[in-house]
Amino acid sequence: MMIDPIIQSYDKRDTIIFALGLGYGADPLNEGELPFVYEKDLRCLPAYANILCHPGFWAQDPAFGIDWVKILHAEQDLVMHSPLPAVGAVRGEYRVAGIEDKGEGRGALLHQVKQLYDEADDTHLATVRSTLFLRGNGGEGGFGDSMPVAAPVPDRAPDRVVEIATLPRQALIYRLSGDWNPLHADPAIARKAGFDRPILHGLCTKGLANRAILSAYCDNDVTRFKSMFVRFSKPVMPGETIRIEFFEEGEGQLRFRAIAVERDIVVLDRCSATVA
Repeated sequence: MMIDPIIQSYDKRDTIIFALGLGYGADPLNEGELPFVYEKDLRCLPAYANILCHPGFWAQDPAFGIDWVKILHAEQDLVMHSPLPAVGAVRGEYRVAGIEDKGEGRGALLHQVKQLYDEADDTHLATVRSTLFLRGNGGEGGFGDSMPVAAPVPDRAPDRVVEIATLPRQALIYRLSGDWNPLHADPAIARKAGFDRPILHGLCTKGLANRAILSAYCDNDVTRFKSMFVRFSKPVMPGETIRIEFFEEGEGQLRFRAIAVERDIVVLDRCSATVA
């Protein structure tokens, strides 16, 4: 299955709204975060590549036979080939790389790949690979490629810890950047999916980890951020504090996990990142 290429233009307002959706600007005196929320010397976060040229909620199309209410984001891999421009136009080229059928009643994993290009000069900006867990499907057959199984994080104390508090309205801000799945806004839809309230977007949680990596290991220099993989192990509830635990493994190589502090539960697991 192919998805038609999508071209998206974004301006300084869009770039800033995305950063606000990740909680940037909570401390108005933090000058290290100012370039992400202030148009002077504006920087675009690498995590924005995850949702730029979003194909829309195509899984709602009955032709695909997907129980869309029960979809959960399972994994996301981001490789940056060149920094995102602060403002501009980008092109997303998509393909569904494969489906892993877990069997009837056990669900299926759908792997989708996006290549992101600068529309101005065709610079290859990023490769994004997403894995969706189709909880309401399974037993219908599979095809194509799958992602390699990620290794557990080291069994030792972390080398560095970063905590980021989220807002109860965090999902409502984050969705303004283009992920309109009603699971993150409508309590009735959330209940149908088995949650007692709307949950935070998985990519928002990943964006929080991106924010932590930039501040802790890149001095907020986006050119030093190279890649990032996460596995979404549990949903995050807006308003929770997220603790990101980093394990340093050689030059520029990081492993990490994220924990929802209030519930003491791992929400991102088996994660990795590369920085310069």
